[in-house]
Amino acid sequence: QVQLVESGGGLVQAGDSLRLSCAASGHPLSSFAMAWFRQAPGKEREFVVAINWSGGRTYYADSAKGRFTISRDNAKNRMYLQMNSLKPEDTAVYYCAAGYSMPMDHTGYDYWGQGTQVTVSS
Repeated sequence: QVQLVESGGGLVQAGDSLRLSCAASGHPLSSFAMAWFRQAPGKEREFVVAINWSGGRTYYADSAKGRFTISRDNAKNRMYLQMNSLKPEDTAVYYCAAGYSMPMDHTGYDYWGQGTQVTVSS
């Protein structure tokens, strides 16, 4: 069993940056592909970015390309999401997820954190 805990969310202005962290416990993070999803009020959970177990392969949603960067530190059992040039439409609860592959479909992940709120004001 893997427990995931996100942190780093907050209220920022458009154009600002935030760095989200996902801390894992209960099992080595290196066993899993990881991903970030987000969910805005009234909307479905949306894929943001995924990274393979080693960090050597990543896949970004179009909305994240050029602004967000995913990384992981398996030695620290952590994953990160650096978000730059934030926009009001990035406002959502951001979730980290772990699984054995890296699909864009949220049903393909086995473990989830509780989420961290990101609010971007205009």
